[in-house]
Amino acid sequence: MKSKGFKISIYFKTNIVVASLLCLLFSHFSSKSQILHDSLLIEGHFRVFHYLKPSGTFSSLVFVMHGSGSNGLQMQERTGKFEAVAMKENVLIVYPDGYKNFWNECRKTATSAANLENINENAFFESMINYFKTKSLIDDSKVFAIGTSGGGHMAYKLALTMPEKFKGIAALIANLPETDYNDCIEKKLPIPVLIINGTKDNINPYEGGEVILGKNTSFGFVRSSQKTFEYWSKLAGYNKQPIKNSLPDIDPNDGKTIEKFTFKSRNKPEITLLKVINGGHNYPNDIDVHVEAWEFFKRQMKK
Repeated sequence: MKSKGFKISIYFKTNIVVASLLCLLFSHFSSKSQILHDSLLIEGHFRVFHYLKPSGTFSSLVFVMHGSGSNGLQMQERTGKFEAVAMKENVLIVYPDGYKNFWNECRKTATSAANLENINENAFFESMINYFKTKSLIDDSKVFAIGTSGGGHMAYKLALTMPEKFKGIAALIANLPETDYNDCIEKKLPIPVLIINGTKDNINPYEGGEVILGKNTSFGFVRSSQKTFEYWSKLAGYNKQPIKNSLPDIDPNDGKTIEKFTFKSRNKPEITLLKVINGGHNYPNDIDVHVEAWEFFKRQMKK
């Protein structure tokens, strides 16, 4: 009897494990199957984008931009927690592809084809906004952008050159180019900005300096994170000291902590810097950066 009972126990445990694995696989493929793809012809180039459409209409729109050398679908692999939140909170997420895996941002000495061919990114993003607006899928007063590394530079470009189209941006592991290395025409309109940078980033130097990609490929010089923060806060009209606090150290084993510096006023855009102590050119473990950006964006919609 003991032997039979043992076999029955093994049978049920095995089936529970199999069922759990099937649920995980179904969840994975279900999420992937929701992604839609399209392209727009912009000045002779078909520009591709991928998006997740929520069940509601007139959604908030969040562009999520990949880093240099990557693409939109690779970026999507890093946003699972944000996608889960977005489906519940009526957010349409768009993962655009850069031109030949790069963006034409504001770094005038960048050696990518996007920069050398002067690809019209503003036309691409405006066309995507119109694409979703025409389909009545978005509220175009609630358009945001999150970018990582080169995508963070693209987010800065959107805020510098077409701020009237965006309710806020988040730039991750990216600093503004130094003035001599910036080829964007700035509209200098205040806009909510979230910056998340690591103090030990060897590609995007926290204290500013040259950005080196790959084997000694220079993308020019960037300002420090502090000067980047000051640019946006002064543009928004802040001239005192920001509020400083520390975020909970959720993962004490990673050796990183996060200090938060915030300028916030009822009548001004919020400007926030998350300083990741000992953070590199990657995401900290203590927060999900895309969910954090969405929480930042939600605060701007309440104003």
